[in-house]
Amino acid sequence: MAIYQTDLEDIYFNLFELLKVDQTAAESSDLGADDIKEIIAQLDKFIGQEIYPTREAGDKEGVKLVDGKVIVPEIFKSAAKSYHENGWMGLGYPEEIEGIPVPHSVNFLAESLCNGANVSLGLYFGLTRGALNVIRAIGSDTQKSLYTNPMITGRWGGTMCLTEAGAGSDVGALTTTATKLDDGRYKMKGVKIFISSGDNDLYENIIHLVLARTPGAPAGAKGLSLFIVPKFEVDQSGELGGSNDVLCTKIEEKMGIHGSATCELTFGDNDNCIGELIGNELEGMQNMFIMMNEARLLCGIQGESQAQMAFQLTKQYVNERVQFGTEIINHPDVRKSVLKMRAMTRGMRALSLYTGDLFDRVKKSPELEGEIALLTPVCKAYLTDYGFQVAVDAIQLHGGYGFCSEYGVEQYARDLKIASIYEGTNGIQAIHFVMRKILKDGGKAFGGVALKIQQTVKKESGDRWQKECALIATVMQQGADIVRQFGEWAKGKEIDAILGGSTDFLTFCGHLVMAWRLMESAQVASIQLDAGASGEQQEFYQSKIVDFEIFCHNYLTANLGLAESILKFKDSYSSLKI
Repeated sequence: MAIYQTDLEDIYFNLFELLKVDQTAAESSDLGADDIKEIIAQLDKFIGQEIYPTREAGDKEGVKLVDGKVIVPEIFKSAAKSYHENGWMGLGYPEEIEGIPVPHSVNFLAESLCNGANVSLGLYFGLTRGALNVIRAIGSDTQKSLYTNPMITGRWGGTMCLTEAGAGSDVGALTTTATKLDDGRYKMKGVKIFISSGDNDLYENIIHLVLARTPGAPAGAKGLSLFIVPKFEVDQSGELGGSNDVLCTKIEEKMGIHGSATCELTFGDNDNCIGELIGNELEGMQNMFIMMNEARLLCGIQGESQAQMAFQLTKQYVNERVQFGTEIINHPDVRKSVLKMRAMTRGMRALSLYTGDLFDRVKKSPELEGEIALLTPVCKAYLTDYGFQVAVDAIQLHGGYGFCSEYGVEQYARDLKIASIYEGTNGIQAIHFVMRKILKDGGKAFGGVALKIQQTVKKESGDRWQKECALIATVMQQGADIVRQFGEWAKGKEIDAILGGSTDFLTFCGHLVMAWRLMESAQVASIQLDAGASGEQQEFYQSKIVDFEIFCHNYLTANLGLAESILKFKDSYSSLKI
């Protein structure tokens, strides 16, 4: 049977040789490279011993609604308790609030390790962290002092409550109301659906961030405000009171993430649900986007992390499984499939950690805000789409055993699929990417990334990667042509043509950005090889070069067809009958 395994060598390569996060850490803390490596090693050990064993057991037990109480898998409780007691929730936060101030990329890695081991359990931590970050960003001093410590220490959990029946992704259509009371608080009333971690018995209290409409507010998203609505009443000293009239009225039965409580929540069924405004009235959407953008990046991490584990389990299996007199890794089709999986998963990690690193570098270079905004939908959609494909490939390579539950790989496909659906479906991400991050931006951020890619390619000369560099140059020209064509269609109000090509173009850009990150990795590896790396180090660095080449040959080449489809076969999809 396959065991928990992490590619720490590749992780350290990305963090220290490629991104040089120890230099970033030195600017804001006393943490050095050895300190960060020790943190990662200890976290990885904890994840392997405490979190990974809960994955399959939690999936089988699932979540139950018993007498109005949501009961999570029993095995989750001790793991969650240990997670908080060991201070892992504090990664990325300042020391004054009991945090460990590691760089953002390290925090992204921590999220990855946890979600790869058990995404259902990781969701409880992730939603709490997201709600806490909103409170720290826009909450009043009183709200920060009241909620920060209980949430970071694991006594209280958190959620975000947007979706309603009939509204779905159209958030502006929601109808939950918030009516102001004489004391400045609000009476909440409404029903939210598909709320991840909406209720559970892991925490003493749950702090819901709820989008609602105040009386007389404008229609649509502009009329929404954001409210803190605890499950149990909280007084000004932080003591818990009685029920705040927030009830879980349904648990969703799902394809995957069975250990995650996906709830229908009813607010104010007895007209006794009280909330408090966070931020300014009518600024609910922009305030909630703090958490939504973080959640979208977390979705990308869910795709990347589970693909990593699916690959690790597959790598072990194909080296052990014997068919036709040899281990199946020795069959060319299998070897090619495994190499493609490795190139994809390593590229996914490289893109995710690079994006995390931007959050530190943007402090000195504000212009990187545009690059973060551009890469957020790419991470969300591309990493979840291809993470799911890696999980499917893992099942295929396990054969009949993969389709059965014995080796645990089919769970990754079931658990991973939701990541391309929630927090804005990948189709919506593609539209958002093209319409807002490229056309509305005038292509500025897109051009900035393209310039970085060109600078990377320019480092190469001679025969090395001649074909790959030529392919990247062709793809970049096609990308510029597509952006130009989208601009012309926008001027001509041919919006259907843009929307019809948006998903293909996001995939196109995902392939291109991944090739770039893998090329930079290959360049760093080449320098080490030229410097005389030997033994296992030589083998690892050589594998980084292979990753880049395999990715270009098997994934980046798809962009040639995608560009042809977008540019030469425009259809008015709205006029086509089904």
